[in-house]
Amino acid sequence: MLPPEGPASPADPGPSPASDPELAPPSAAGPRPSLLLASVLVVATCGLVYELITATMASYLLGDSVTQFSLVIGVYLSAMGLGSYLSRFVERELATRFVHVQLIIAVVGGFSAPALFFGFGLLDSIRPLLFAILILVGCCVGLEIPLLMRLMPGEQVLKDLVARVLAFDYIGALLASITFPLLFLPWLGLVRTSLMFGLFNALVALWSARAFWDQLKRPRLILAQGLVVAALCGSGFAFGDRIETLGERSLYDAPVIFSKKTRYQRLTITRWSDDIRLYIDGNLQFSSADEHRYHESLVHPAFAAREQFGDAPAKRVLILGGGDGLAVRELLRYPEIERVDLVDLDPEMTRLFRETPALSALNHGSLADPRVHVHNADAMRWLEEHRSAANSGAGERASWDVIVVDLPDPNNLSLGKLYTRSFYRLVRWALAPDGVAVVQSTSPYLSPRAFWCIVQTLDAADLHPRPYHAHVPSFGDWGYALIARSPLELPGALPTQLPPDERTKLRFLADELVPSLFAFPADQRPPEGLEINRLDTQMLVHYYDRDLASFGPLARRAGS
Repeated sequence: MLPPEGPASPADPGPSPASDPELAPPSAAGPRPSLLLASVLVVATCGLVYELITATMASYLLGDSVTQFSLVIGVYLSAMGLGSYLSRFVERELATRFVHVQLIIAVVGGFSAPALFFGFGLLDSIRPLLFAILILVGCCVGLEIPLLMRLMPGEQVLKDLVARVLAFDYIGALLASITFPLLFLPWLGLVRTSLMFGLFNALVALWSARAFWDQLKRPRLILAQGLVVAALCGSGFAFGDRIETLGERSLYDAPVIFSKKTRYQRLTITRWSDDIRLYIDGNLQFSSADEHRYHESLVHPAFAAREQFGDAPAKRVLILGGGDGLAVRELLRYPEIERVDLVDLDPEMTRLFRETPALSALNHGSLADPRVHVHNADAMRWLEEHRSAANSGAGERASWDVIVVDLPDPNNLSLGKLYTRSFYRLVRWALAPDGVAVVQSTSPYLSPRAFWCIVQTLDAADLHPRPYHAHVPSFGDWGYALIARSPLELPGALPTQLPPDERTKLRFLADELVPSLFAFPADQRPPEGLEINRLDTQMLVHYYDRDLASFGPLARRAGS
């Protein structure tokens, strides 16, 4: 006969929170809510930092920052959503699961930057590794907040609990978004930043192991695991510079003799025998073996074209970019030049090529010449400020006889703005009525859509472009465009302004070679249907990425 329904008999009380740790409420021996909220702040900050590190690495290694950041954010947020959904299936050993999640994030997130560095040099494609890191870290980050909310001690009202936890979660995201670009990335770099935040996750795991000691299964083993992970991340952080150097060496064919992450970019210099190469964010800028071909072709045709406007020599020259001083070296062959204004964003770049003997020897000490005035500023903003000052009467209208636009290739939106019609209109404003400018314009062979997009954009800015090209072995076939405020005749020889003794020092250009620079073969004709590059669309960056993707490793080896 069944007993009547009612309260359980004292002789058979059934399972109780005290007798079964899995059913015990966290409030029994859990930490204070304020400490758990502090943990929310830490893990939220770490989670967003890993997302930013992965997106920055993807942009650095694969180019096209907008595409890479969009893909990383989308995949990461989706993985977080998956992790939050999977948390509903975690019903037992909540504290143990939370500590293990922290340790997984510490290892995978903390070592994400070194793994991507080495993977880029060793793997055929970095994307599988990139997405594996995103999915694993994202799932774990999506798991940690729901688990932590369920571990909160006390009888808290659900709406208050959710409000507190999410508030600290979003504050952590704000801290990460501010400190990563302004503090950690410039001072620590990607590798040491990822390892430092991995250490933070490991420390949260250790603190949680002590706080929930009575709720852990095999707590001593979990504590030992946390100590091992913390030691790994701490050791990695201590040797982060060496790890980053080893990772970078896998990206280059020659030994790395200098590498530094500045506020704006990563500068890397390699050397093999007498060949010194400069890379900016992994992209080749010059090789000392053949840079004379590039810089002679960049500078001297502009002086030759300007002679159609008269015999007055060029006295004032403006260089936008060119912080290595190699274009300045070619300019200083003209003794009539009285002033050279060089506008380059990165002060570390100009300092490096002014003060390092091996590098200043390449530019013949041009950046130390008293005629050269260096302005470390954004080229577009610098021109805008000069125009605004002149229009308001606060400054004189400055115009330059020759302008050399020697900027890195438009592989991201920050650089792409310096190839827009708006920028070229500023260049037109700065150019003297009888002045001539030249723009480096990527490769007409490896990136034809980008090259001819630049030419069309110059035309839309009323600068009458005359495109030309030269063969630079390190880059392949490389393109330029002469521009002026009125139509230009093609130069037929080197400029007469160039003194005879300087003419004999040229290693590439000669009178008979100059006309051939302006002839293009049939397979380099302008593609149809190209749009000009505007600030609001930045089509040039998309053309550039599509062109390089079609050439694959060849384009990268050629300096893309």
